[in-house]
Amino acid sequence: MIARVRAGEPEAYAELVRAHTGIAIRAARALGAGADAEDVVQQAFLKAYCALGRFRDGAAFKPWLLSIVANETRNTVRTAARQRTLAGREAAFTEAEPLIPESVDPAAAALGAERRTALFAALDQLSEEHRLVVTYRYLLEMDETETVQALGWPRGTVKSRLNRALRKLGRLLPGFEPGGPREGGDAHV
Repeated sequence: MIARVRAGEPEAYAELVRAHTGIAIRAARALGAGADAEDVVQQAFLKAYCALGRFRDGAAFKPWLLSIVANETRNTVRTAARQRTLAGREAAFTEAEPLIPESVDPAAAALGAERRTALFAALDQLSEEHRLVVTYRYLLEMDETETVQALGWPRGTVKSRLNRALRKLGRLLPGFEPGGPREGGDAHV
């Protein structure tokens, strides 16, 4: 598809935008853009389009785009010089999630909301690097390879930072159990 964009087919880039807008908005919101998430994503798509000449042939577009989204989110938050509140970040991220099906037990839904609130509070206590790796790997459900590409870190760095972040989350969240090894050797949240 990138080759088609480079060949002058604007509809090909429109297809990429449509395919990746949802996850880009979720990433921006999860990383703190809040109400500015759509503006961040629009700017990220514009920057990605302008930087397509530097896009490596054969590389995956999603991790590359999400690294641009993360940078734009950081820039937006710094420029605004204001911290998002925990409640605002959680509400913004929750808006991007699908509605709870009617068949779900209300008590289970309330417990899920409590756990999500506790998770966001714990994530706020992590360093930026640890928050990024957990967000990409688990909240955005990226596999290890995509996480490595999106963050631009060596695989070993992703694994060690994820391991440290999960251990810290284990100390911050009462009853947190990272569970057994997942595919690729990662513990899961």
